[in-house]
Amino acid sequence: MSDFFIDSLVTAIMKQTPSQKTFSRRNLLLYGAGIIGTGSLTAWLGTGALARKVEAQAQSQPELWIASNSGNTHAGSGLTPDQALDRLMVGNQRFVTAQRLNPHQDPTRRAEVTAGQAPFAAILSCADSRVVPEIAFDQGIGDLFVVRVAGNLAITEDIASEEYAVGLLKVPLLVVLGHEKCGAVSAALEGGELPGVIESLVFAIRPAIEASKGESGDRLTNAIKANVRLQVQQLQASSVIASALAAGTLKIVGAYYDLDSGEIQLVA
Repeated sequence: MSDFFIDSLVTAIMKQTPSQKTFSRRNLLLYGAGIIGTGSLTAWLGTGALARKVEAQAQSQPELWIASNSGNTHAGSGLTPDQALDRLMVGNQRFVTAQRLNPHQDPTRRAEVTAGQAPFAAILSCADSRVVPEIAFDQGIGDLFVVRVAGNLAITEDIASEEYAVGLLKVPLLVVLGHEKCGAVSAALEGGELPGVIESLVFAIRPAIEASKGESGDRLTNAIKANVRLQVQQLQASSVIASALAAGTLKIVGAYYDLDSGEIQLVA
């Protein structure tokens, strides 16, 4: 691979992190591996020696790219994983009982977060318009790092985004939030042809459909919860997330949102 390509890669990453002017070339490559996920690395860099080297380094030293970019944000929320989970669940109860506080939604808060962000939880949620984590958990600007995709799927780019939340923003909690009557899971259950590239969503959900076969109760609900568990497993396979879990600085949980009541329950 040419030096021109490598320099272009470094330049691209630098544009993503303009405050980091002291990165070494090697650390920038490791940072890039962390940001896009090692699963996408060969697609980005190709299959040559450089791609293999950077991927191996990123997998064996996930802390390196995290530490090298720790200066561009706040040090973290200051909450333990359990405290962060408690804050979310208490907020959800306020939502369910129509006692929302609508915190951190005023001009003062907007001014506070211009200097950087320190969310206390990261959410991988479905893109469904009826499921809005900031509202359902009664949180405000800068409280949650939310990634939304149909079927709350932990595919490469979404894993990379959550790695950013865990590795750089130091969130202590990561939640995969599925929901009642999920259209993506329903489509995977029903089968048949779908337009465009929607089939890619169905393909990613099918293992959850298989895993939930034979369970008692509503078939769609079982499949949705199985899909939540599957995506939790996908996230746990990330070297960045696995390192934080092993260190005890992160908890990852699955959850299920009831459209009728607004209540969120953890998925075992």
